[in-house]
Amino acid sequence: MRPGDEVGAVPLDMIQEGSKSAVGRLWRRIKAPLRLLGRAGESLGLSAKLLLLTFVFVMLAEVLIFVPSVANYRITWLSERLTASRLAALAAQAWGEGKVPDPLRTELLRTAQVRAVSWLLPDGQHKQVLPPVKQETVNAKYDLTAAGRSGGFWNDVALRAQLIWDAMAVFFADNSRVITVVGEPVPGDKMIIVVPEGVLKAAMIRYGLNILGLSIIISVITAALVYFALNNMFVQPMMRITRNIMSFSQNPEDASRIIEPSERRDEIGVAERGLAHMQGELSHTLQQKSRLAALGLAVSKISHDLRNMLANAQLISDRLGSLPDPTVQRFAPKLIASLDRAISLCEATLRFGRAEESPPRREYMPLRALIADVGEGLGLPRDDGIAWTIDVDEGLLIDADRDQLYRVLSNLCRNALQALEQQEYGGGGHIRVHATRRGTSVNIDVHDNGPGVPEKARAHLFQAFQGSARKGGTGLGLAVAHELVTAHGGSIRLMDTDSGSGTQFRIEIPDRAG
Repeated sequence: MRPGDEVGAVPLDMIQEGSKSAVGRLWRRIKAPLRLLGRAGESLGLSAKLLLLTFVFVMLAEVLIFVPSVANYRITWLSERLTASRLAALAAQAWGEGKVPDPLRTELLRTAQVRAVSWLLPDGQHKQVLPPVKQETVNAKYDLTAAGRSGGFWNDVALRAQLIWDAMAVFFADNSRVITVVGEPVPGDKMIIVVPEGVLKAAMIRYGLNILGLSIIISVITAALVYFALNNMFVQPMMRITRNIMSFSQNPEDASRIIEPSERRDEIGVAERGLAHMQGELSHTLQQKSRLAALGLAVSKISHDLRNMLANAQLISDRLGSLPDPTVQRFAPKLIASLDRAISLCEATLRFGRAEESPPRREYMPLRALIADVGEGLGLPRDDGIAWTIDVDEGLLIDADRDQLYRVLSNLCRNALQALEQQEYGGGGHIRVHATRRGTSVNIDVHDNGPGVPEKARAHLFQAFQGSARKGGTGLGLAVAHELVTAHGGSIRLMDTDSGSGTQFRIEIPDRAG
């Protein structure tokens, strides 16, 4: 019997068919709520998201149980109709060979909840036992005998999927549909029945509502238990960490805002201890920087006033140097040199205390002449035996800010000069400046034969107040030199030298791009 055929002659080639269009309508109905659920979840808090997701996932698990159970209920209901139809057919056969009276036939069909009953004979023929009261148009047909046959794992999976598909299609089918079902209520007795699908749909809806109500109760209880467990174990600790981060960010220097780690040994406990350590380090660093900033401001003010006082002392020292007294003539140059170094230190401190250096005003200029000016400013070569050598070609040009490069070279050469002055050496000291061009960069080497840089000073060589290589030094000269060279896009580094070979710094300044 094919869909659309009238119930009269039931054919034997019964094929399972489902309503794919009904499933398509099901997907269109649930797709819009899923999109709304996704948009709503974006604006919820962590606790609300957890509660919502827990409920959804538990309901999804219930659906995975609900759908197969409804499919099994459909098979059970149809099997019961086959069994009832067999009893009705036996009762009809007990009437004899004559035609069953219409009132009795109607009552038997009503009791079995079917429209027609036929035997399927072994020779492939069929025998109508209870014909329909009126002609019925068949919309679909199903063979339940296939549900009991095993054809391998994947065939069984495909069969279960088909049964679930057919069961879901019932909920979206018209109540006026009529289906034919072939089955075997008793081994050896095959029957064909015609069933109104509206009755099946009503029974499945009742069963589904009962299962749905029970599923909702189980889902709510399970979701609540899971929610409270996860909320106490994960969500609340994460919210505590979040609140602490927000509070700490408002005043990082307040040590009382540092989080107090719990005794947990899991990942959240590790995160709390790591956050506490990081906040402690940050708070300590900010407090130290605040103290250094205040100290720097005080030092700048003191240096400014001290520079003025030292300038006055320098004028007095210059007048003392003009006196003919031999003792004065012997100590005045040393006093003047000391005052010059003190004034230079004050000026360097003031320059370093500014927020930032001005951008370099670069130009191509002869490098040798600039180095010669640096030597003259430092009084090199010295009469006490400190030699001064400039190993630079006359035509070598460098793209740099003249004043800033002068300060860099002056700081390096002054450091070399002071190292040679403090060294007790047998021979004369020597400061040598060598420069070459390598492509688009100029390398400048400042080398002296002094005692070299101590190992403990190398780690913080270019940090102010930490990288001094001599006793009484501040390290400002190297810090300023590093800052100015970096502003040119270049680099300055201490070169490795042999033991006892002094100190060598290399400056690399590239030309401007384009």
